[in-house]
Amino acid sequence: MALDKPYKDVPGTTIFDAEQSRLGYHLNQFCMSLMKAENRTRFKADERAYLDEWPMTEEQKQAVLARDLNRCIAAGGNIYFLAKIGATDGKSFQYMAASMTGMTQDEYAKMMLAGGRSADGNRYIGEKK
Repeated sequence: MALDKPYKDVPGTTIFDAEQSRLGYHLNQFCMSLMKAENRTRFKADERAYLDEWPMTEEQKQAVLARDLNRCIAAGGNIYFLAKIGATDGKSFQYMAASMTGMTQDEYAKMMLAGGRSADGNRYIGEKK
């Protein structure tokens, strides 16, 4: 990789940059296909068969099947595209965000209403407070 990416030093953070975009192109295109009702119906009828129509990696397919959004993001997924999966499942964006943190939707909402996460431990690894 030719570019210096200092943001790779942020704990627990995947930045959706050009490299991630290329990695997740087909995953994100699959997600966009879910904007059409007929595709949502086909996906829900046989998720694996529908995923196999897309030239995604097996890791991407398994992440979708498990609804593991953190794995999807690591595999190039963009949260705004991945939201289509949640919508297909009848889940809110808040529910999806909570699932990525290991919190319930209620816990996540309370945390956000209280000001969000502390910056402690969420800065660049070498950054001083």
